[in-house]
Amino acid sequence: MDMDIEKIVRTKRKTITLQITDNATLIVRAPFDVSDEKIMGVVFKHKKWIEQKRRDIEARDPKFSPKEFVDGEGFLYLGKYYRLKIVVNQEVPLKFENGFYLSRNALSQARKLFIEWYKKRAYEKISERVRWYVQKKGFKYNKVNVTNAQKRWGSSSSNRNLNFSWRLIMAPLPVIDYVVIHELVHLEERNHKKTFWNKVKMLMPDYKKHKDWLKQYGYLLRL
Repeated sequence: MDMDIEKIVRTKRKTITLQITDNATLIVRAPFDVSDEKIMGVVFKHKKWIEQKRRDIEARDPKFSPKEFVDGEGFLYLGKYYRLKIVVNQEVPLKFENGFYLSRNALSQARKLFIEWYKKRAYEKISERVRWYVQKKGFKYNKVNVTNAQKRWGSSSSNRNLNFSWRLIMAPLPVIDYVVIHELVHLEERNHKKTFWNKVKMLMPDYKKHKDWLKQYGYLLRL
């Protein structure tokens, strides 16, 4: 298996990191002053890890295919696939009624419209679930933000803001709840020590099942 690098991203960072994307390509993030020779040295040092990660991705089932926004294509929402129907004479560009209906006139903007729709639903549903657990346990937070994060499902900041990727709205509701609980508990426990996981378990005894679901199927939650 080759060690081809898809992209080298140079920033002010201090260390070299390797990322295997969901397409099994290798991205290297490195400091500005690090030579290509040193980067290749790090890549070959981690050759076995890279090869294993690529094998794991290529063995995934089901496979992920980028959306083409064609009639009959399936789109995830709250853990279920709903079919897309391309229609004419529809007043709104995109609507959902137990399926997605996209105006033929809006086809050129399909990806943008879907992301906007997902973001709106993500904010509504995740805010609702945050309020439910806050009422149940008394967590204190500032506000909920929906982000374009690609590598993190959720995060919490020092000013008690809760951040969630819009892609999470594609997952089943118990998986969304797991991420919400995870970030709410982080408001009290900043690390992942035993105390943190004990608090998560108190609110969701079967959290491991939903954590594993994200690890196994999270690659499907994208367009």
